[in-house]
Amino acid sequence: MSSFRYSLNASTIRTTPLLDKIRIAAEAGYQGIELWFDEIEAFQAEGGTLEAVSAAIQESGLAIPTMIMLRDWWSASPEEYPAVFNTCLERIKLAAQLEAEYVIACPHREKPDYDLGAQRYRELLEAGIEAGAKPAVEFLGFVEAVTKIEDALLIVEKSGHPEATLVLDPFHVFRGGGSMETIAQLKPEQIAISHFNDAVDTIPREEQMDPDRVLPGDGHLDLTRYCQLLKQIGYQSWLSLELFREDLWKQEPLDVAKLGLERMQTIAENT
Repeated sequence: MSSFRYSLNASTIRTTPLLDKIRIAAEAGYQGIELWFDEIEAFQAEGGTLEAVSAAIQESGLAIPTMIMLRDWWSASPEEYPAVFNTCLERIKLAAQLEAEYVIACPHREKPDYDLGAQRYRELLEAGIEAGAKPAVEFLGFVEAVTKIEDALLIVEKSGHPEATLVLDPFHVFRGGGSMETIAQLKPEQIAISHFNDAVDTIPREEQMDPDRVLPGDGHLDLTRYCQLLKQIGYQSWLSLELFREDLWKQEPLDVAKLGLERMQTIAENT
């Protein structure tokens, strides 16, 4: 029996048409696919319908662990916040229509007010629970402050909500200068999803960005230890392959998806 469930983040084969992404993820053997709101919106702008996306998901048998992303909820000024909240809520409702479990809430990109962030996150989470898709706090290694597991965990804990969650990502742990060992401080129910990827050691850590992350096994991160820590705390949910590489986008998407799944399973199931 597998220790985890496996998902394909749509960014990994981003240039592939939306409905093909869904078909390919299922054909490659994944159990889920993470979708991006901007792709859904572009699909609709070109005449596609949400019903068509929903039908493709139903036919594929895939789950949607998360949809990405909610912006500006933390950084908006008091005057901007009502409009930003409404935009976030519309995206949450869209995710709920597609039966996504979570939506990823991006962090503040500058020095943040954690009390304000926790208050606003709780408001979004309560709205999400009512609507049917729950926001999860993300940390990003290349923003100014919210760069480590501990930073996202602070929002989760300060929110005081029992269903508050965060998003893990080994690339961002490395890029933000944090430690994988912090995973041991988490409860499994505090993790909405774990993205999965690797990082090279040929580019200075402080200079690496999304396109620099690589397939699991092609970098230097101790992903075996990462998976050991997840198992140690009892996490048995999603690992999702998330890459942003133009060289992979130029390849046959089914081949990329199959290779990514094989790499993830080889590492995660043999720890």
